[in-house]
Amino acid sequence: MQVVDFDGFRVHYRIDGDPNGAPVVFVNSLGTDLRLWDKVIARLPQTGLKYIRYDMRGHGLTNSTKPPYGMGMLVRDAEQMLDHLGLRDTIFVGLSIGGMIAQGLAAKRLDLVRAMVLSNTGARIGTRAMWDDRIAAVEAGGIEALADAVMERWFSTRFRQTAELAAWRNMLTRTSANGYVGCSHAIAGTDFYSTTAALRLPTLGIAGSEDGSTPPDLVRETVNLVPGSQFHLIRKAGHLPCVEAPDEFANLLAAFIAAQAH
Repeated sequence: MQVVDFDGFRVHYRIDGDPNGAPVVFVNSLGTDLRLWDKVIARLPQTGLKYIRYDMRGHGLTNSTKPPYGMGMLVRDAEQMLDHLGLRDTIFVGLSIGGMIAQGLAAKRLDLVRAMVLSNTGARIGTRAMWDDRIAAVEAGGIEALADAVMERWFSTRFRQTAELAAWRNMLTRTSANGYVGCSHAIAGTDFYSTTAALRLPTLGIAGSEDGSTPPDLVRETVNLVPGSQFHLIRKAGHLPCVEAPDEFANLLAAFIAAQAH
């Protein structure tokens, strides 16, 4: 366990792979923690690349602070983490809200982001009214009130019939309510269409055909804002293809990293 303290705000992070390798940074989705990437990192090359992941604010073992959060705050958390570790020119992999953080960080600090992978995300996700409803539900009944509906959006029908589903449901419901509500506010207030359209860096988009949170068309639309970007659809997977289809996800990521001569 590694923890860094930013003036009382403690962030939990982990480093795998080659300590002297080129940096690849992963950021998790709403309601998950850094274990989201376990299956993928286990399938990636273990020499020449260093894999850095951290628990987003209010998630996993990172401190939870009082909501609401702004996307600028979450981007700043990523910026502080990378600066603390002395990282530059990373390949930044973000899923869902993690993909929004990737877009915001690339717009703010291009020295930190050499290339980005936008998995199951958008320049804008949902509507303010939709997020307000989810925030109200959590405030009234806790995350448990949303859990079954979230599982349907996250995973394909096939995956929801497996024993593994229970572990992901537990991860969701054990997320801090403040963290979930805070990050929901951040998503609700974010529209990166104009800023992402101004980006010029290698970009890979990944979508799941069964994704009920960020459908493939949304991911494709967002990725297409960046000239020269690539898009790949993982079939029979939902919002977390790194969990449902880790072999395909890891192969895509490894090929993209290699193409950057990273």
